[in-house]
Amino acid sequence: MTSSLGRRLTSAFVVIGFGSALLTAILINLAFGGRFDTYLDQQRSVREGQLASAFTSAYEPGRGWQLGRLDQLAPAIAMTGAGVRLVDPSGKLVWSLADSQMGPGMARMHREMAAAGPLLPQEQVPLTLRGREIGELFVALPEGTVPLVDQGFRRSVNWLLALGALMGGTIGVGAGVIVARRTVRPIIELTSVARDLQAGDRTRRAEVPGDDEISQLARAFNDLVDSVAREDAVRRAFAADVAHELRTPLAVLRSQVEAIQDGVVEPSPVVLNSLHEETLRLGRLTADLETMTSADSVEFDLHRETVDLADIVERAASGLGHRYEEQRLNLALRTEPTAVSGDKVRLQQVVTNLLTNAVKFVPAGGSVTVSTRHADGWVELCVDDDGPGIAAADLPHVFERFYRGNEVRTGGSGIGLAVVAALVHAHGGDVSVDNCSEGGASFLVRLPALTNEQRATA
Repeated sequence: MTSSLGRRLTSAFVVIGFGSALLTAILINLAFGGRFDTYLDQQRSVREGQLASAFTSAYEPGRGWQLGRLDQLAPAIAMTGAGVRLVDPSGKLVWSLADSQMGPGMARMHREMAAAGPLLPQEQVPLTLRGREIGELFVALPEGTVPLVDQGFRRSVNWLLALGALMGGTIGVGAGVIVARRTVRPIIELTSVARDLQAGDRTRRAEVPGDDEISQLARAFNDLVDSVAREDAVRRAFAADVAHELRTPLAVLRSQVEAIQDGVVEPSPVVLNSLHEETLRLGRLTADLETMTSADSVEFDLHRETVDLADIVERAASGLGHRYEEQRLNLALRTEPTAVSGDKVRLQQVVTNLLTNAVKFVPAGGSVTVSTRHADGWVELCVDDDGPGIAAADLPHVFERFYRGNEVRTGGSGIGLAVVAALVHAHGGDVSVDNCSEGGASFLVRLPALTNEQRATA
């Protein structure tokens, strides 16, 4: 393409190379020309001084100008090709080369033989003797007064400058082409990979060696593609899991409702309780999805107030008591008053999700212990169980969205613990998980404790 980055870079280097070389040559030529013109002026001044000295020698005090001596100077002056005219202090013409014994024809012939070129404008040179003005000499030197060696030197310098500018520009063009190609090549590679990705090829990656900015961009691009691929795989798995989770309660609801409609089953309290349980299951799933969406939104906000974390734990445990009884699990609370600044509803959701998660892993007959305490400016919530623990491969991914371990005993969407992490981080805390030495998993939530000012206000 005529407007491609490579062509623009090459054109820029060409312009910069030739422009810099030309500008340098012009500046050097101007500087040298000024010095050379000064040198020429000095040479003309020397010649004018020599003529002035020669004419002054032809003047005798008391007797005035000696025309015979002036005529003797005529051949030498004629050989230089200069035009000379002498006047006295009153402005009266005393002598000129054209009026000398040589005559104007002889003077013109000598000037043509010297090939000195046209005459320059006249210069007025005052003549003095012993501090007294004796006349003025009007001298018109020819352009060819400058020695031929000096003129040749100036021409050679100009040619060298022109050659240097041409070589510099050529080197700049070559360097520009090389740099432009090396700069554009990785960009072309990135563009090609991006187009292949857009066309559906998710396996190709940009191959840009080196450690410069473009190489770092290529590596960041590859990391981004890998991340998108992972997220796409997780998103597909999540869609399948959510569809499965929704399908089960919906199928139960549909079958029981149709059975009631057909008169096969009576709408007894047992049937209604079963329908209620399935609707609660759907509600929990949609609530988790809504929480995840809210946590990702910039408008997500917490309605903070001073609350007792121990009281929240007791409320959550009371709400899940029947589920623990159904699974034949023992739930023990070891709480102490622990005041924090937080959203009561969101914190109860954190505790509920942690307790619900334990139901999925701890086998029947197991126990779950929940405790709260103060520790070094933090309020800690611990949920420990005596289940099989968490596989080492699953530990780093427990709080990732949509991740489900292989040891889950009952269905789950993989959202609950991700919701816990999002809500705890929104409160300025952190959450971690590890396996206990005696067996089972231990979840630790740390929230900032109240400051002295907050305690006083509370």
